[in-house]
Amino acid sequence: MTSGDPTRAWRGFERGERAYRRIVVALFAAGFATFAQIFDAQAVLPALRSELGIPAATAALTVSATTVGLAVSVLPWSSLADRIGRTTAMKLSLLSATALSLVVPLMPSFEAVLVARGLVGLALGAVPAVAVAYLAEELHGAWVGVAAGTYVAGNTIGGIAGRLVAGPLSEVVGWRTGLLAVSVLGAAAAAVFWALVPEPRGFVRERASAHPLSTRILFSLRDPVLVALYGLGFLLMGAFSVVYNYLGFHLTGAPFGVPQTLVSLLFLAYLSGTAASRVSAGLGGRIGYLRVILGGIAVMVLGLLLMFSDSLVVVVIGLVVFTIGCFSAHPVASGLSGRWAQVGRAQSTALYQLSWLGGTAFFGWAVGVVYDRLGWIATLVTVIGMCAVAAVIAATGLGMLRTRRPVPPT
Repeated sequence: MTSGDPTRAWRGFERGERAYRRIVVALFAAGFATFAQIFDAQAVLPALRSELGIPAATAALTVSATTVGLAVSVLPWSSLADRIGRTTAMKLSLLSATALSLVVPLMPSFEAVLVARGLVGLALGAVPAVAVAYLAEELHGAWVGVAAGTYVAGNTIGGIAGRLVAGPLSEVVGWRTGLLAVSVLGAAAAAVFWALVPEPRGFVRERASAHPLSTRILFSLRDPVLVALYGLGFLLMGAFSVVYNYLGFHLTGAPFGVPQTLVSLLFLAYLSGTAASRVSAGLGGRIGYLRVILGGIAVMVLGLLLMFSDSLVVVVIGLVVFTIGCFSAHPVASGLSGRWAQVGRAQSTALYQLSWLGGTAFFGWAVGVVYDRLGWIATLVTVIGMCAVAAVIAATGLGMLRTRRPVPPT
């Protein structure tokens, strides 16, 4: 049912029911397909640079193009899904993105690849925009958090799989074949979503809101606490993107000389971040969210300091520590962007998504210019500076300004 009385009782599917299992597996597959096709290019950046003779920062635009497209499309997709339904929006999103992703490796020039990658990002926006809202509508409240965790795991595993497939193939048969293989993998995951996701039961078409969309968005942007959270997403995930974009270039050169196939295995460090995100969520409720965020930033800096080393083992340990720190702070900030919103919770969450995606795109390219001109050490110093600014923003916005939030409109 896609419309009706919004006051009707709908208990939601519970764990153990067949529909619950179908929804959880379908959303895992959707997250897998989305993030495999966003970040697969990150693993082929060294191959792009060597084959096309372009700077590292230019090669990184293949990642930034997709994340910019995704950031731009999150709010429009969320608005469209309010009208046509969550599952319909996600189906259209995955279908169009898969078709575009299969075309990317066939593009004749680097510029054409960038345009196609940007279109893939635009197409993929529905899944991150509405997946959690869909779970909240279709599942019993007691199981939404558990199912959302499975969806996030699909995001993580999809991101890892995309990199692990594309990276080694790019060294053996070229970056085009590597990206094509991930596109096929994404198509298979999208097919699983189409086959399993049941018809919606809890969705109610958007009715007139007490506050127009523009009011909800602008009010969030006036709230210093929410703006601080958006700034954290912008800087923290920007820092994360920089390290994962350019560490591969650093390790394939002197003094390490690590083959591209082995460099791709570094993306397994993501798994440490998945574990850290689960721990930090519970820890925030006990010791305070600001402390968890500041602690996560401190751990990120510790990892960055380890990556100054000329020892491969120490650099890898530093990457794991950095990842743990980032995924201790970022998921907490993401959750608070919805929980602490006074008006327009969905729009606040979408603005956080836009912020971290924008940071990934901007810093993933801009700090690459630093890497090309000044090298790895200067890159690490820049990222440490970003972490320091993030810590100041957190202490100010989530600490001192907590009592200066605007009064919600009536």
